[in-house]
Amino acid sequence: MKILVTGANGYLGQGVVKTLLDNQIEVIATDFRIDRIDDRANKISANLFELENPYEFFERPDVVLHMAWRDGFVHYSDNHIIDLPHHYEFLKKLVDGGIKKIAVMGSMHEVGFWEGAIKEDTPCNPLSLYGISKNALRDMVKMLAKQKNIEYQWLRGYYIVGNSQYGSSIFSKITAAVNEGKKEFPFTMGQNQYDFINYDDFCIQVAKTVTQNEVNGVINICSGKPEKLADRVERFIKENNYDIKLQYGAFPDRPYDSKAVWGDGTKIESIMNDNTNAD
Repeated sequence: MKILVTGANGYLGQGVVKTLLDNQIEVIATDFRIDRIDDRANKISANLFELENPYEFFERPDVVLHMAWRDGFVHYSDNHIIDLPHHYEFLKKLVDGGIKKIAVMGSMHEVGFWEGAIKEDTPCNPLSLYGISKNALRDMVKMLAKQKNIEYQWLRGYYIVGNSQYGSSIFSKITAAVNEGKKEFPFTMGQNQYDFINYDDFCIQVAKTVTQNEVNGVINICSGKPEKLADRVERFIKENNYDIKLQYGAFPDRPYDSKAVWGDGTKIESIMNDNTNAD
């Protein structure tokens, strides 16, 4: 199996590429910059949106794991809408070229405000440009896959903890604050409950999912259980022996954040409990 990983130099891509390589998978890894990508991969610097025939350019991969996305932590950036047709065009060119399977990194922000477990068929009503764009691309990928009779996987991500020197999550911001010598970190009350997954577990789940063909469609990459934001952040600080305290109540909760939301882990548990991978 030859897997093309886009966004391979990013916060998530780095770890996923390494995990795939550790599992003896041939990886073609692409991004604008390629300096943080594992040297065992076939590293190719490219602008995906400018390629006429990406299938041939990337040496006819069997699977694409599309993780490339701009401004992922800036939920109201206009770039989400601007880039959307280009993501679709890139994936369509791969499908037209002959790729056998599409896997795309999604987000729980596609769903919008929701209380409880998010399942494959949970209604989506996104409340940010980021969520709107991801949700639209999901519908497009599903349509493409049906038209060409190929497999597709939509990997719906949640809250990832780890590799915090990169990325822009609250955990990365706390790490940056510690490195700057700060002793306090402004925070909400932290009572909302979310699905947190450790970075290494996330990478393992993604790698196991894209290298099997039995479970497809929308798949939650998640822990499958809720935890209070305050509890997880305090634990993160303790795990890393950071000398910093949270300033509770410095910021209000975002109005579109759910009070308690997590991923239904039925499909990912099925994948992780299966010791065989499909070619």
